[in-house]
Parts: sequence; structure tokens; C-alpha cells
Amino acid sequence: MARRFMVLSAGMGAGHDAVAGELARRLAAEGHEVLVRDALALLPAGVGRLLRSSYRFSVRHVPLLYAGVHALFLAPGEPAEGDEAAGGQRGRGRLLDMSPLPALAEDRLRALVRDWKPDAVVSTFHLAAQITGRMRDRGTLRVPSAVFVTDFAVHRGWLQPGNDLYLCVTASCAEAVRSATGARTAVCGPVVPPEFGGPAHPGTTGSPDSRPTVLICTGAWGVGSGLTRTAQALARHGCLPVLLCGRDERLRRRAAAVPGAVALGWVDDLPQRMASARLLIDNAAGQTAVQALAAGLPVVGYRPMAGHGATGVRAMAAEGVTVSAGSLGELLWRVDELVVSGPLRERQLARAAALFRDDAARFVAELTAV
Repeated sequence: MARRFMVLSAGMGAGHDAVAGELARRLAAEGHEVLVRDALALLPAGVGRLLRSSYRFSVRHVPLLYAGVHALFLAPGEPAEGDEAAGGQRGRGRLLDMSPLPALAEDRLRALVRDWKPDAVVSTFHLAAQITGRMRDRGTLRVPSAVFVTDFAVHRGWLQPGNDLYLCVTASCAEAVRSATGARTAVCGPVVPPEFGGPAHPGTTGSPDSRPTVLICTGAWGVGSGLTRTAQALARHGCLPVLLCGRDERLRRRAAAVPGAVALGWVDDLPQRMASARLLIDNAAGQTAVQALAAGLPVVGYRPMAGHGATGVRAMAAEGVTVSAGSLGELLWRVDELVVSGPLRERQLARAAALFRDDAARFVAELTAV
């Protein structure tokens, strides 16, 4: 039976929107009606825009400040005394009072739900999860709420006990959610569009040479440190570095001056570029990284961005689906290991492929039948 689903995302970079869009596509393909909305637009006028611009500025220009904010407000903390005795409700009170922002968005979400009448609400951004969880906890949101946790390292912003279901990319993430909230969880793996599993299209880098192509990811905003130095080192090492600069035109111009490298702005053919590359260098453990894993492209975490980027890169490596490099020398060593076909590369790709174990949209659709 066809249902109506509301998906709440946030335009903080492009990753959360990418997950929301793919979930919406899958649900629509099954005959359901889907409405996608930006959770930042639920906040009072100007607040969402300020939140986005301040986050963008901090991760790009003052990463140490962002790292401090992440550590203070988001990074998982030690259990408080007595938490163990609380069982499934461990940390409940502390999590509910994390931020005033969710309270500011409740009236608009309540009105949106009243007018559109969804059968369930799905969040792909942690602020949205806070909003829906608070409302479910108090009974002001009367339809089930699911949360797709996009991160490999679950921070406190995701954790709201009122939500009905948490969909997680790994079993470790699901255990962290259950331990902190007592909520029901399911492990489905990342949500990636099907085109990332498509055939290779040689020559998409625009270079006729035979050097192995290594993609360097900077996200939608061109975030990262030492990016052109990394490209220079890879070019000298015999690779063809392709720096994905997102929408940062200044970075693209700087990278275009690196001898032997290719600099690209925002691209719409990323699946094809991944299919013809040999490796991705990642600094955020975000959607580009999991898209690469779906495309059969090994991933090396290097010089991660502050805060959630660093914790995510470590978590992915701990799961064994990626590797990380702590220095330029180690990065080049990892490149040598993984760009060539052989047991190391195949083992890495097999671990990555095992991530994609189920369809998140199926769990969302089944939520309305519970």
C-alpha cells in the first residue's frame, strides 16, 4: 500500500542531502509519495542560514575552533555515574537537553506534518533527529520517526531517545545508539545511488597517459589542509592526482597550477570518474567516501578535517573498510599497496562491499506497518 513519507535533511555540505535524495528516490520507486525538506528552514528566519554559514566558515578557516565545539557539545562522553544501572535509558536526561535549537523548530514541523499528513518522518541530519525525537517523546509528533545516521562515529547530536528507529551504517554504530538511548536500531549500511556500481568509462580525467588516477576529495565546500602539496607529491610519485574541489573556485585555480595534476570544480559525473580511478584520498568519512566504496574504489583517510571528520576517518579505518595514513610517506606507501591489483586491494574491497547489507528504504517503509 502506498504511503506518504517526509524526509528531513540539511544543506550542510552535500552529503545529508545526497542521502535524503536517494532515500526519497527508493521510496518513490516503490510507489510511495515523498516530501523532502531542509530542517534548517524549520528554524526562525535567518537562524538556519547563520548556522550553515558559521559552520562553513569554521571548518574552512578556523578548524581548531570547530574541533573544540565538536568536542564540547557533540563528541561522545564518558557515562555518568549510575548510567549503567539505567539500562536502555543510559544518558537519557543529558541527551535531551543538548541544545535549544530543536525547540525553535518544533512549531514549524508540527504545522508541516499537520498540513501534509505523512505516515512517517525520516531524518538524515542530526538536528532533525533532535527535533523529531523531542516531539515523539512528548507526543506532539504522532507518526513514527526514523533516523538514518550518516556517520561512522555516532556523536551526541544524533542521540534522541524519542525516535522510533535508528538506521545505522555499521553494527558498531547501532550498538552505540542502543547503549546511549535504548532506541530500536537496524544495520543497513550506507545509502548510495545505484550508478556508483556502474561500468568504467576510461578517459574521464581528460588525460591520455597511463598513470593510475587518484582522486582527492574535499567535499562540496573544498575543505582540507595541504591539498595541493598532496597533489604535488602524488604527481611526483607517478600518479595522476585529480583534486575534486567542490564549489571552491579559488582552490580549483590553485590546484590547476600543480604540474601533472587535474583540478575539477563541482562534477556531475562522479560515478564515472570513480569507475575509472584506482584510489580515493578522503578527509571527512562522508558520502564521497562511501560512494567510492560502493564503486569498488579503495579509500585512504589522510589529513582529516577537524571534529567529526577526524573521528569518522578513524572509525572507518577501525571497521577495516578503509585505511588511514598519518604522514605523507605513509600515504604514498598506502597508494603503492592499493592502486595495483592484488590480494591487499581485493581484501580491502571485499570488506567495503560487506558494508552494503540491506536497503534503508525497506526499513522505513516497514516502520508504518509496526
